[in-house]
Amino acid sequence: MSTTEELYQHFLKNPVISTDTRNISDGCIFFALKGDNFNANTFAAQAIDKGASFAVVDEAEYVTSERYLLVEDTLSALQDLASHHRKQLNIPVIGLTGSNGKTTSKELVNAVLAERYKTFATFGNLNNHIGVPLSILSIGSDVEIAVIEMGANHQKEIELLCTIAQPTHGIITNVGMAHLDGFGGFEGVKKGKAELYAYLKETQGYTFINRDNSHLMEMSAAAGLSKLIFYGTENGNTIKGELKSSDPFIEVVWTNHEILSTVKTNLTGSYNFENILASICIGDFFDMNPEEINNGLANYQPQNNRSQLTKTESNTVICDFYNANPSSMSAALDNIAVLTADKKIAILGDMFELGAESAGQHKLIAEQAVKSGLDKIIFIGKYFSVLSNDYAGVFFETPAQAIEYLAENKITNSLVLLKGSRGMKLESLLAYL
Repeated sequence: MSTTEELYQHFLKNPVISTDTRNISDGCIFFALKGDNFNANTFAAQAIDKGASFAVVDEAEYVTSERYLLVEDTLSALQDLASHHRKQLNIPVIGLTGSNGKTTSKELVNAVLAERYKTFATFGNLNNHIGVPLSILSIGSDVEIAVIEMGANHQKEIELLCTIAQPTHGIITNVGMAHLDGFGGFEGVKKGKAELYAYLKETQGYTFINRDNSHLMEMSAAAGLSKLIFYGTENGNTIKGELKSSDPFIEVVWTNHEILSTVKTNLTGSYNFENILASICIGDFFDMNPEEINNGLANYQPQNNRSQLTKTESNTVICDFYNANPSSMSAALDNIAVLTADKKIAILGDMFELGAESAGQHKLIAEQAVKSGLDKIIFIGKYFSVLSNDYAGVFFETPAQAIEYLAENKITNSLVLLKGSRGMKLESLLAYL
């Protein structure tokens, strides 16, 4: 069996990891992971043939030469390797989690810090038990600060990710109605996210907290955290901010008790105000001046269909369909309700992973939508469709049916909110808007 130290020596000479034979680069190390419907040990030889220097496998029958490295369990070996690599990095690592805004916050923090430091930030949404190890193993020796996003849909997952990423600093953006099925309700969400606070308490790390958020304040007090850096809208915070405008882009006035500063961003959605404030607070903590912080925020361009304002030939679309849960859906509806437009339309797709609360949460969102003063609401998905007799709106069970409708009933000169869970694949509707 290959030990973690032996794997690490190979990694130092071949510092690129792959878990997918479709993305093999010359000299990489391939980890043959297993899933419910696949066993990548069967692809190990293919990875070697494509140029991988080594293939890490956990079934002896696939070891046919010295280029196959046998371990007890490939996933554990990957995680242990990442943890070992992290121990060699003498840099601040900011662990970031939350129910909503994780990826946007991560991108904003990185955009700010990159104005002064050589940074690394989680690529895309590689934030789970596989993505976090891959992220850690991508941190080079020249990196000065890393921002690691940590996602979870059940208890003990954040705890595991902390043992891999070993954050020296941490932030929970918020806690909301997300992954209720896996966490067992809202209190379960709070308990799961608070695993980051527990780790920071144990390791004497620093924690950035939105003082306006009563849930986070309660959770931090319960964890017994001591190294706290606060941001919010009231006096007494390290960073105090005010939302000056959010129609359609966010403008923030903020102060660090010394300098009053204003920054205009390319982000839409007033719910992103707290994410912006968090990135300001973290930049300030790492000794950045207001000009550097504001430059990072002003130059950041949202992408990946998160709070992204897109101009089509016919409409302005708020592309926020990367994912959705009741908390983020409600915030998106609140946002479009206060934006200025001649005609406003919401196209809402089902929200997943809500378990026993699914029917009730979809009903609450439908109620909010019809009270939002919108000119039209289109609901898509099986959970929303069962409400078709109870609420005004146009209902479809599938995106394909909605596309047929949009092709025949053109939407023009409108501000359109397009939001739903990732599995709804609402991006398919964008061409018809």
